[in-house]
Amino acid sequence: MKDYEQIISALQEKISALEAIITQQAARIAELEKRLNKNSRNSSKPPSSDGLSKPPRTTSLREKGKHKTGGQPGHKGETLKQVETPDVIKRHSLAVCPNCQLPLTSSPIIKLIKRQVFDIPPPQIEVTEHQAEVKHCQCCNKAVTAGFPRGVIAPVQYGEVIRSWSVYYQYQHFIPEDRLQQLFFDLYGLYIATATLANFNQTAFDALSSFEASVLSSIKKASVKNLDETGFRVAGKTQWLHVASTQNATYYHVSPKRKSLIDGLLGTVIHDHWKSYYTLPGVEHGLCNQHHLRELKAVVEHDKEAWAERMSRLLRLALRCRHFYEDKEIPEARLSRLINIYDHIIAEGLRFHEHLPPLPAKGKQGRQPKRTGHNLLVRLHHYKPDVLRFLYDPDVPFTNNDAERDLRMMKCKQKISGGFRSTQGAKQFARIRGFISTVRKKNLSVLHSIQSIFSGNIPMPVGD
Repeated sequence: MKDYEQIISALQEKISALEAIITQQAARIAELEKRLNKNSRNSSKPPSSDGLSKPPRTTSLREKGKHKTGGQPGHKGETLKQVETPDVIKRHSLAVCPNCQLPLTSSPIIKLIKRQVFDIPPPQIEVTEHQAEVKHCQCCNKAVTAGFPRGVIAPVQYGEVIRSWSVYYQYQHFIPEDRLQQLFFDLYGLYIATATLANFNQTAFDALSSFEASVLSSIKKASVKNLDETGFRVAGKTQWLHVASTQNATYYHVSPKRKSLIDGLLGTVIHDHWKSYYTLPGVEHGLCNQHHLRELKAVVEHDKEAWAERMSRLLRLALRCRHFYEDKEIPEARLSRLINIYDHIIAEGLRFHEHLPPLPAKGKQGRQPKRTGHNLLVRLHHYKPDVLRFLYDPDVPFTNNDAERDLRMMKCKQKISGGFRSTQGAKQFARIRGFISTVRKKNLSVLHSIQSIFSGNIPMPVGD
């Protein structure tokens, strides 16, 4: 009998051990499935990480529109209109009647029906020859030569427009040098060596040094600036591109270390809650609520936690409230109401997680892990002033989208033409792209601004 009891006892212990293993494995499987289901629409992962398995459009955070696609009633449309002074006029005469073939050469013209075709003329190279007179000065008793225009320094050279178009194609549309060489040959019959194209870039990089320093100084002093960073490949190794931007200016900083942040910042910095940003001295923080909405969406979809749906609705309501009052202060009563609801949702979510069974610890001395929703709740609770700073300060944006848009071009660059062969190439890209982004934000012509680099008339910035 004792043998049976020992066998049963051993089996019960084994069953208990197996149940513990199954519980741990189930938790691990759930965690892995949650990671697998994360994408750019329900987490902080960038769209470039989605690969070929793009999430369906129906999972967007955008609310379903009330209006049909296209222009809305009252919207001022933009259509192609005839011009008063066309460049070329082609008159189509009417010699005979198209019906009865009666000659009409002596008949008067009743009216003209005009139709205009907008097109681009075939591109061609224009060669300008500069001739400097040489004369003999009787006073100096020597030959003297007239001065050439600024920048005309060689017997044969490329002009400002070709150099500016080269920089524009490479840094606005990310066309690699070998393809750009082919483009100039196909369009203009010019064979420009890739070393010459690289020299154009170096000239622009050197000329923009003062501009970049002025932009950085302006951004540091700005009351609100957006920060973000992304990894990219240089000579086969990962480096980091940091961005600091305002509505009027963009500054990029290349570093081999992710934690190499821009120092000397003042005011309020908006970011995605990367903890290293909290090491910046002398600044206040505003957190990107678009990231919070994506994380809340994941908690709703995968964990079915009701508090997350209510928090998502509250953040959207708070944003509409901020938009309603524009640059004015939100009335105290309404502000208090929003904050009270925020606190109530946090407290409700924390109570919900307190009643859930604890997750198994990782290792013998590991800390007790928290669920994804619980971690998000703790963060929203502890960083509440930074989450809701947009309610108190109308200059603080709801999201960090400005910085994310300024970084997105790096992913486009990598997809189109790959990484960089050298750190110098990466720094050239950062400085010239910062210039392009800044002049575009200031509603200046990008092409004319790039041409000004080579003419020596760079439009120096930059008041925020």
